[in-house]
Amino acid sequence: MNRCSIFFSDHCFRVFSHRSHLGFASNYLPLFCLRRFLSQGHSISGSTDARPFPDYSPKKPTIRDSEFIHQISTVIKLRRSEPLRRILKPYESKFRPDHLIWVLMDIKNDYKLVLDFFDWVCLQRDPTLEARCIVVQIAVASKDLKLAHELIREFWAKPNLDIGLSYSHFVDRLIYTYKDWGSEPYVFDIFFQVLVEAGLFNEARKFFDKLSNYGLIISVKSCNLLLTCLSNNSDGIEMAIKVFNEYPESGVCWNTASYNIIIHSLCQLGKIKEAHNSLVQMELRGLMPDVVSYGTIISGYCHLGELKKVLKLIEEMQIKGLKSNPYTYNSIILLLCKAGKVVEAEKVFREMMNKGIFPDNVVYTTLVDGFCKLGNVPTAYRLLDEMKARKIVPDCIAYTAIIHGFCQTGKMMEAVKLFREMISGGLEPDEFTYTALIDGYCKAGEMKEAFALHNQMVQTGITPNVVTYTALADGLCKRGEVDTANELLHEMREKGLQLNVCTYNSIVNGLCKAGNLVQAVKLMKEMEMAGFHPDTITYTTLMDAYCKMGEMATAHELLREMLDKGLQPTIVTFNVLMNGFCMSGMLDDGERLLKWMLEKGIKPNATTYNSLMKHYCIRNNMRATTEIYKCMSAQGVMPDSNTYNILIKGHCKARNMKEAWFLHREVVEKGFDLTASSYNSLIRGFYKRKKFMEARELFEEMRKQGLTAEKDIYNIFVDMNFEEGNMEITLELCDEAIEKCLVDKAMNENT
Repeated sequence: MNRCSIFFSDHCFRVFSHRSHLGFASNYLPLFCLRRFLSQGHSISGSTDARPFPDYSPKKPTIRDSEFIHQISTVIKLRRSEPLRRILKPYESKFRPDHLIWVLMDIKNDYKLVLDFFDWVCLQRDPTLEARCIVVQIAVASKDLKLAHELIREFWAKPNLDIGLSYSHFVDRLIYTYKDWGSEPYVFDIFFQVLVEAGLFNEARKFFDKLSNYGLIISVKSCNLLLTCLSNNSDGIEMAIKVFNEYPESGVCWNTASYNIIIHSLCQLGKIKEAHNSLVQMELRGLMPDVVSYGTIISGYCHLGELKKVLKLIEEMQIKGLKSNPYTYNSIILLLCKAGKVVEAEKVFREMMNKGIFPDNVVYTTLVDGFCKLGNVPTAYRLLDEMKARKIVPDCIAYTAIIHGFCQTGKMMEAVKLFREMISGGLEPDEFTYTALIDGYCKAGEMKEAFALHNQMVQTGITPNVVTYTALADGLCKRGEVDTANELLHEMREKGLQLNVCTYNSIVNGLCKAGNLVQAVKLMKEMEMAGFHPDTITYTTLMDAYCKMGEMATAHELLREMLDKGLQPTIVTFNVLMNGFCMSGMLDDGERLLKWMLEKGIKPNATTYNSLMKHYCIRNNMRATTEIYKCMSAQGVMPDSNTYNILIKGHCKARNMKEAWFLHREVVEKGFDLTASSYNSLIRGFYKRKKFMEARELFEEMRKQGLTAEKDIYNIFVDMNFEEGNMEITLELCDEAIEKCLVDKAMNENT
């Protein structure tokens, strides 16, 4: 008695008791409903629930047919080396479809001969469905799974097929021929796979249920195919989850791949907590989650912004010895960038590279965009250079992010240089790239260049959008050219572009910047008459203008009006008020506002703290400044470039040069920019302390950055180099001072 017969005792299933099939069947033990039936005290075939497969009883051949079949079988066996088309030529006219099955009975143990003969028959006419199923059974028994799959797929690929009728006939023939022609259960898996691949999901599920009546279940591998195909279709995800929940009742034992498919499906539906529960369920059932399991859930939590849960899952992975893959790292980097934690994102990025996982264009672009939004354009530019060094071609999005960053910081020369580099590299700028540059020119007051670029944009065939025109109108308003801005708005309407709240807000902002508050308030009323309700940005813009004029009472009145209309203030609104208090010398009111914000759960940002620190520094109160900075750090608010510049100048003014030097090093490490005034303060401070080496180092660093030192700083180093006998450097600095200080001063006076 073989091992399967022993296992199933007297109730052995036929497919296992046959010695020739033992090896193949044992490889597919997951096919059978062992857990369900054995746990209930039943064997597979001995169970009263399991229906026996029908015996195969085809029509018997007549004596004449038997003689004809014998002749064909004999000739193809004896002359097998010759082409069948030639040796069977005399038999073609008398050959009928039912002859095929009778010949197959004679030659079924010779697989090559079966295939050759079947091919010959197919050249004459289409074989019957029964004959096709028989050859499929023989192919599976001979381990030729690929051919079996093709034969079934060919049938379902026929045009104008009645799916319902064809399904019923095929299943009946496949079950009918199973017992005597192959008895290999994997034949049903192949049929199931073809149904799934053809998108016949309902038929596949019906077949699964029908097969369970015979005591067989489809393998987990094939069931995973069904889950995958269902989850790839938005309409099929719910069905995939239903299948996953129901099939274990029939004996399917899901594996890690199965859970991964369902975890992905739940994440697609936004059910991240349920997906996480499935991960826990996996382990309770003795399955080990892999990198894909964790990566999918990490990505889901990243989309929700749940950083704490992401970090906890990464810790779990590390404990289990699982290494994060590029997909996981990409998700984490994207989440950190969205949360404004770009420095941490780069640390994860470097960790990823240290582990031998090389980033692609998407990861680099995410970081570049993140640093640009943080205002740290130099680091973004460094990453762009790194991309190019690694032969990763930056795309339009990466270039546009840095161009926008340069424009926002007023570095138009660098922005234009990058724009030209982008075009020479074969990349085509889109409306966002052009708009970023146009907006930069408008903010710099260079309206001639802005309109020239607008014309170039149109000539290239790119249609300016509402944001493009809004930037131009904003620039005109800042120059006091309100009538021209209104003409531009009319042009927008003529081109079919709809004015929106953003357009009006931009013009209100332009009028406020130009000091024309009367016109700004008038436009706000016109905006309401046109059916556009002023929003938080509109009110915040006007409040900012009044705060800068020291009219805090009017600013408060606008805030009350805004709240009465149900509009919620943003952090920018509070920053405007904070700046107003500080500019008016009302620092106590500013601190009270900060305390109130923290009590109400409104998280301040770097700008909020910067306003207070700046004005305490102006008063030379570094103790209060340091307290504010400590409060900022305690709240987890990351300092920005402005924070560092304020602190450095404050400490220099208070002669705390050790602290100023430490902050300077931190700025360099984090890739932020120091302003010219910060460098001037540091150099003066060190020079007065007779720290000439540090002063000289900072002066050279400043020159490398392309920043202009003040006249007295140049005088210091001209005298220093002259005394040291460095005449060449002395003359160079004299020329530089004349060019940068005197020429710049003359230009400023002329403008």
